[in-house]
Amino acid sequence: MKTVTESLKLFREENPDFKVPVFIFHKHDELEELDSAINFLSNFDVLLAADWIEANMFDDTSTAAVKLVHQAIKNKIKEHKKFIFLATEDAITSKLGKWVLGQLHGLKDMEHIAIFPIRGDYSDYGGEEYLDKYPYIHEIEAEIYGVRYPNGDTKELGAWLSS
Repeated sequence: MKTVTESLKLFREENPDFKVPVFIFHKHDELEELDSAINFLSNFDVLLAADWIEANMFDDTSTAAVKLVHQAIKNKIKEHKKFIFLATEDAITSKLGKWVLGQLHGLKDMEHIAIFPIRGDYSDYGGEEYLDKYPYIHEIEAEIYGVRYPNGDTKELGAWLSS
């Protein structure tokens, strides 16, 4: 089985000219969830980037370090055409996750943002409030995925990624 780093490296080696650049934000210690998302998204013509910030930067809680992390994430969101927030329960409730969600409106058009909820049952999903505010990835029917917008419209995931 490939590591997350190996998976991302393989994507980078492919011809990026025909791929949509996608930045995936994830909680830095949830690599298994990130690996699953990478494998899922590899079925589409995307060039993936994850928020690979030095892990020790998360340990430094000084104001200067926090500003560096925030700026690095803002830059990645702006640089990539699409932004996906890998929304596990822990990512949504984390201080950094809440900060990122609060910044999105000013950084990217809603058409290019999607929350990717990692939870089978949405009835007690801690990020449910965000599913009312932002587009999110969901299974339309067996093995067919789409992006549902706050107004109820849905676009097939491949079409969303290429738009």
